[in-house]
Amino acid sequence: MEINIVIANKLNIKPSQVDTVLSLLEEGATIPFIARYRKDKTGALDEVQIQQIQDEAKALKEFNDRKTFIEKTITEQGKMTDALQAKINAATTLATLEDIYLPYKPKRKTKAQAAKENGLEPLALLVLEQTNIELAAEAAKYITENVKDADAALQGARDIIAETINEDATIRTKMRKLFEDTATVQSKVMSDKEAEAIKYKDYFDFSEPVHKIPSHRILAVLRGFLEGFLRVSIAPLEEEALALIEDVYVKNSLNSSVEQVKKAAKDAYRRLLQPSLESEFRTALKTKGDEEAINVFAENLKQLLLSSPLGSKRTLAIDPGYRTGCKVVCLNEQGDLLHNDLIYVHEANRKYDSEYKIKELVAKYNIQVFAIGDGTAGRETEQFIKGLQLNLPIFLVNEDGASVYSASETAREEFPDHDVTVRGAVSIGRRLMDPLAELVKIDPKSIGVGQYQHDVNQTRLKEKLDATVVSCVNQVGVNVNTASKHLLSYVSGIGSTLAENIIKYRNEIGKFSNRSQLLKVARLGGKAYEQCAGFLRIKNGDNPLDESAVHPETYVIVERIATDLNVDVKSLIGNESLLKTVDAKKYATEEIGTLTIQDILKELNKPGLDPRSELEQFEFANIYSIEDVKTGMIVPGVVTNLTRFGAFVDIGVKQDGLVHVSEIAHQYISDPSEALKLNDKVQVKVLEVDVLRKRIALSIKQTQEFDRAKSQNSKGKSLNRKEEKDLSQLNMNDALSALKSKFKK
Repeated sequence: MEINIVIANKLNIKPSQVDTVLSLLEEGATIPFIARYRKDKTGALDEVQIQQIQDEAKALKEFNDRKTFIEKTITEQGKMTDALQAKINAATTLATLEDIYLPYKPKRKTKAQAAKENGLEPLALLVLEQTNIELAAEAAKYITENVKDADAALQGARDIIAETINEDATIRTKMRKLFEDTATVQSKVMSDKEAEAIKYKDYFDFSEPVHKIPSHRILAVLRGFLEGFLRVSIAPLEEEALALIEDVYVKNSLNSSVEQVKKAAKDAYRRLLQPSLESEFRTALKTKGDEEAINVFAENLKQLLLSSPLGSKRTLAIDPGYRTGCKVVCLNEQGDLLHNDLIYVHEANRKYDSEYKIKELVAKYNIQVFAIGDGTAGRETEQFIKGLQLNLPIFLVNEDGASVYSASETAREEFPDHDVTVRGAVSIGRRLMDPLAELVKIDPKSIGVGQYQHDVNQTRLKEKLDATVVSCVNQVGVNVNTASKHLLSYVSGIGSTLAENIIKYRNEIGKFSNRSQLLKVARLGGKAYEQCAGFLRIKNGDNPLDESAVHPETYVIVERIATDLNVDVKSLIGNESLLKTVDAKKYATEEIGTLTIQDILKELNKPGLDPRSELEQFEFANIYSIEDVKTGMIVPGVVTNLTRFGAFVDIGVKQDGLVHVSEIAHQYISDPSEALKLNDKVQVKVLEVDVLRKRIALSIKQTQEFDRAKSQNSKGKSLNRKEEKDLSQLNMNDALSALKSKFKK
């Protein structure tokens, strides 16, 4: 079957769509470009579908390459037959293909090969017939210098039978199905390692079916296995596995040959089949676990990169600290460093000087907003700034990865004359203004929004995260006159070399005034221009369309629309009433269809609209450390990380709490992302606090119960502030009882 048909059937799309996407990719088009500017050709496939087509095509190529290699190898051995070729042609999975190839696969000398060399293959075939013969006498005929006695001959025969069973493609297919349906993953702690392996305590005596075990548990078990703390096995019940083999190989008659075949079957399973399939399933489970963990990480990263930006504001950013002080930087609207300083807000004898210095900097640099890192001393520094009563917005900024950036080559290149503390503070301030522009400078693995990211396939992780960054950057668009080299490098069709060349040319000419100037950038040819132009923005340039996502290749259509409406292009942009009168079909051509025209009209209506939501201020409760957290409290928090088993929420005490998936919503959900997104503001109830292990268990759904209980009081006397505070400290049952009691009164 043709590749395009196979992929189309799997993804439930048309073969022509697959052909189009693969052709565009072959021509050098990027996924964001195809999704945004070639909708008419692809039938409006989105980035996810286009990526799936690319992935499936790659997997099919690998399959076909392996198939070709196997055919060539067997043919060269002189063992290819029409029946064997038919089996190979019928194979649809790599596992089936490898099962067929197994008997012909070059391998190190096996017990069966040694037995065959000793002339025992006829005896093995005789045993397999399971006729009523004097087996000991028959075996004695094969005694030689290398086969000492009849028992040795029978052992060799069993070795040959065991390998025959192991290499039987039908048996392997049935056994694989048995593993899929009934095998369990089992782990036990290694003897004398209980103390060292305490973090794997949940897996000291663990068992779960392979078809049920979630990705985070298999990755945890395998990590414990690789670290030498756990013994792991994957197998069905041995009795069922042996029965499966015996159904095929053992005849009903009772004689000595039958017993030999049963022994060979047990040996085949224990020595060959079970270890082989365990390895296969361990790899498959690891791959599945990796893919789920990578997808979780990628989705979290996407949400983080698309976090709400504050926009261009004169910012005073603070990287807090206790003993070493707080590093302060002042940034202009573009994020350029104007000044850096050091204050000590946590030392009584220096506090007055720090207050004076902050007020002086705010006045001197006309500061509009404060950005404070949310790490060590962050909440305390926030309280200090609030105490100055400067009436300026104050934002706590997630500083995960800021230290990684500050010590990176990128940071040294940007700020060669400043130390890591200054660079870190600048990163915090810039992250508030535009999270995307700043976060692209940091290795995504250091941002802290994944699970088991260091355990998964690193090549696949990098591919997925890079694709996520590219998708986000192109979704938002990039101001070519202010973007850093690192942000530009993620724009469709550009890359690091062209990004550097764009910066060099920008420095030469001062700034770009129109998109066509990009063609004057060294090594930026027509193809690269086609891919990148629509994603690069030029504000206040020669052509108002250069500030939008309208691609230069369709400017002529916009000009036609404007001419037909008797207005200039500038008057058309943002004119909702005028744009509503445009019939997209009227302007469609063979090359540019109605889907593209509709996109153009949407863009003209709201040109350059940032898809990210506006940033909102947020206040934590008056708790500052895990010791302040008490069971029963209901406090506000921010979702900082989503995993398959729950959501981590920052409640302002330097230690995120966990809301287990079962405590997120009243209805059943299997994945926290069904109900939550990164940076969501939520109310949580504290269920449990373990100060020693620094663990906080939280609930979202129980706060909803609490709110409902409060609302039921609307007919009676309102609760006063003290009563509300007391109520929030009670567990839910007590809260409901207290309310019922109050209603009666």
